[in-house]
Amino acid sequence: MRHVISILLENETGALSRVAGLFSARGYNIKSLTVAPTDDPSLSRMTLVTHGEPQIIEQIIKQLNKLIDVVKVMDLPQGSYIVREMLLLKVASSSTDDCALIKRISDIFRARIIDVKKRTYTIELTGRSDKLDSFIEAFECQTVLEVVRSGAMGIARGNIALHL
Repeated sequence: MRHVISILLENETGALSRVAGLFSARGYNIKSLTVAPTDDPSLSRMTLVTHGEPQIIEQIIKQLNKLIDVVKVMDLPQGSYIVREMLLLKVASSSTDDCALIKRISDIFRARIIDVKKRTYTIELTGRSDKLDSFIEAFECQTVLEVVRSGAMGIARGNIALHL
């Protein structure tokens, strides 16, 4: 079962490495990992996506709480959270027909064209993982030059919050 785990950790050198090391040492797979500073410069927020049975996730959370850099851990409750990813896609364009198709597909998915050069379009899209996958598939008849995806970012719905 898929689990989205949010972690507040000290914004220190090696903190990310220690969390990733915990997973690799125990043979757990990290499907997605996103880390960025919070409004408090001494803290970072990590969103980690993994798969596992409830008892394995419980063990992971216990182990994470033991790490010295970890301030707080929350397994986001199933169905009660919002998860988004961001995608940057660079597509080749060699004709006017290509340009029209790229624009049409982008509009359908509510993506934004953020850069246009002589023979390339760079497009930005934010959404759920399956939406991003479908967007990439929609360009199968075009030459995709580059794909860059963020990891998942998740936040609990309502008044549940991960903070100090």
